[in-house]
Amino acid sequence: MERTGLKIAILAAVVMTVSMPGWAAAPAAVSGIVRNAQGVAQMGALVQVVGPNAAPVGTAYTDLHGRYLIANLLPGHYEVRASAALFVPALHGNLQLTPGARAIVNLTMNAIFDAAAWLPAERRKADEPRDDWTWTLRSVANKPILRVFDENGDVVMLSSSASENKKPADKARAGVQSGDGGFGTGGVHNVFQVDRSMPDGSDIEIRADIGTRTDPALRAPSTSLQAGYQRRFGLAGSSRLVASYQSHPEMIGAAGASGFDAMQLASAQKTTLGDSVDLEVGGTVYVLRGAGYGIASRPFLRVTAHPAAGWTAGYRMATSRDLQSFAGLDTVELELPVGVMEQGRMRMASGLHQEFTLGRKAGRGLIQVSYYKDNIRKSMLAGGGAIGVADLAPVAAGGILADTATDTFRTMGAGYGSQGVSLLMTEPITPGLWVAVEYSTGGALAAPAGKDPVRLDMVSTELRPRAAQTATVALKGRVIHSGTQVRASYRYQPEAMVTAVNSYAAFSDQAYLSFLIRQPVRVGRVLPDGLEATVDITNLLEQGYRPVLSRDGRMLFLAQSPRMIQAGLAFNF
Repeated sequence: MERTGLKIAILAAVVMTVSMPGWAAAPAAVSGIVRNAQGVAQMGALVQVVGPNAAPVGTAYTDLHGRYLIANLLPGHYEVRASAALFVPALHGNLQLTPGARAIVNLTMNAIFDAAAWLPAERRKADEPRDDWTWTLRSVANKPILRVFDENGDVVMLSSSASENKKPADKARAGVQSGDGGFGTGGVHNVFQVDRSMPDGSDIEIRADIGTRTDPALRAPSTSLQAGYQRRFGLAGSSRLVASYQSHPEMIGAAGASGFDAMQLASAQKTTLGDSVDLEVGGTVYVLRGAGYGIASRPFLRVTAHPAAGWTAGYRMATSRDLQSFAGLDTVELELPVGVMEQGRMRMASGLHQEFTLGRKAGRGLIQVSYYKDNIRKSMLAGGGAIGVADLAPVAAGGILADTATDTFRTMGAGYGSQGVSLLMTEPITPGLWVAVEYSTGGALAAPAGKDPVRLDMVSTELRPRAAQTATVALKGRVIHSGTQVRASYRYQPEAMVTAVNSYAAFSDQAYLSFLIRQPVRVGRVLPDGLEATVDITNLLEQGYRPVLSRDGRMLFLAQSPRMIQAGLAFNF
């Protein structure tokens, strides 16, 4: 009887336990992987399962592969939260756990650093990719955290895990542009561009520019093929790579040799060290073929520190005006590198620019003071006018590369040293437009007083460096309601100068009055969406020309930036 009573008591206890809700039910569990915005698994991240009263009911740390497991959870409604130093916490809400459930919750955390974008340090191309949004805050992975609608300014918060189910996105652009383009871009050009975003956050961009035959004697039109790749990686960093090939049969070099080819491989990396230092490093390798062959490498380095809130201090080293920062590869299009034959060898412009910068945010604007020092070993001079046969003969002092499509040319100038200070101030004037004012001191090559015009074959010895000052007023942005994109600037310096004062500065390649306008074209439903008109003009008033004489007595000129007028239509789809 005692044994029978004991069995009955145990059976009753089991039945009561099972029948009471929440008691002795099979425990639930939550597992998953924690990654950053680039898809890299994060070790040591704190993961918590939080109950309705905001109290943690389970805690775990991710392992070497970013995995976590929180077991022995009672059924119910929960939230899962992941956090780590230097990251914005990620949250997955409304998680319903049933008895014995094994839920998988993957989380993505964005870095807390935002890349503040002021007016560009490098000139943007006319066909750079379109951006339909104005981002007010971005992570270092270039993922939007806040964004503003163009029409009414409403702010929308995006989930930190919005990239979990990202699908590939394709964008394409086709256009035609014509006019008296810059060096190597004369005539009508057909441009095709494709941009693809991959699920892992990487981007691939391909661009082709096919010109038209500008001379009956030419066997082929000018051609430019470029491909770019961007990949995000750990330590809140990104890497960009752009390969380019350009062929220009309209070019004429030493001894009348026709044709000029260029291959370029440009790369840039950006990463964040700790919570206060940004590092950018990269460079370009050139291979040129004209009357001869040439190869050169042009590296750059940029370090920016954030010692206090609103303050930045930095150092910049650059050896090329074309690529000086990670942002310099925002667009896949690369400038045509130029080399001339000098004493039987291919020579290219070369120099060393070093700069120390201190900046401070002033409201929504920026005030930045810089001290720089340049050592220009070989300078490249730009000019215009019809080059004669005598000027293309090999000379001891230097050589010439001429563009028969635009009657412009490049020649080698002497080296010189320069140093000075630069003051840059930027300020938003509307939600979409920024204005900048820049003032610089330094030096540049100038024609000797009282010796106009100088002989073209003597410019490398006759031009001398001279101290000068320059000032720039610039406007950049988008008119919200019309969608017009505008970049306009007026950069003044003494007209005797044939090279730029502080030639590595933000607006050094936009002499005097220059502007770019991109306007969406909408005519009700007559024309499809995505049609844009572009006008790009450099040195509209033709200022800063210095006369020179060719060997056969023709009047030519040198200019810091010869005038260029180019326009076209493009269709985005």
